[in-house]
Formats: sequence, C-alpha cells, structure tokens
Amino acid sequence: MTAANLDLSAFERALAALERALARAAAAPEDEELRDATIQRFEFTFELAWKMLKRRLELDLPNAQEVDGMSYRTLIRVGAEYGLIEADTVAAWFVYRDKRNITSHTYDAAKAAEVAAIVPAFAQHARALLQRLQARGADDA
Repeated sequence: MTAANLDLSAFERALAALERALARAAAAPEDEELRDATIQRFEFTFELAWKMLKRRLELDLPNAQEVDGMSYRTLIRVGAEYGLIEADTVAAWFVYRDKRNITSHTYDAAKAAEVAAIVPAFAQHARALLQRLQARGADDA
C-alpha cells in the first residue's frame, strides 16, 4: 500500500454528514428520529475513523503485518504515539468503541440517549484525526 492509496474521501463525507446531523439534532433535541439518525451516522463514521487510522499505521510502521495483529486499544495507543490521535483523547476513543458496541446489540431509549451524548465529542476528535491524516498524507506527497 502506498500513501496514494489512502483515500480519505469516504471518511470526509461520513464526518460531514455526522456534523450536519448533529447540527439538526441540536436544533430539535426531542426528535428521536434525528437522534437515531445521528447515532447511525456516528456508527458509520466511527468505523471509518479507526479503519483509516489502521491503514495509515500500516503505511507508517515498518511491518504492516504488525498492525493487523493489534487490538483496538493498542491501535489507538500507537496512533497517539505516532501523533495521529491526540494523547489526551485516547481514553475517549475507548469510550467511543464501547458506545458503538452498545448500539449494535439492542435498542433501548436510555442507551440511545447515552450514546447520543458522546457523539459531539466524537465528532470533534474524528475531525482532529482526519486533519492529522490529511496532513500526514500531504507530507508523503
């Protein structure tokens, strides 16, 4: 894999859609359908975020196979070591995964509200990750 192969466009589009959903949900906090749509966009954006981080690390680390064997937690920590994830947000990224896993098992209004509460912070951290991935790609060009 070369740096040119790291296409961030899907991540960019997903994050933009999440940010639009957040803006609409903030304007109508009692709208459950908007909340649910925001959560669904969070799920999709979260998946793209950590997969783009993984692909970037596969490019940066001397042994790409090493990245394949990493747990999610290790991947996030290594991402912070390489300056792709802000060090003070590592614990938050662990929470995001926990919340993502909650959404995939069962629907419960209280759990949905719990997940929705972390989405704004996730969007900020995902934006920071995207910007760092873009900067790293520009460095390779």
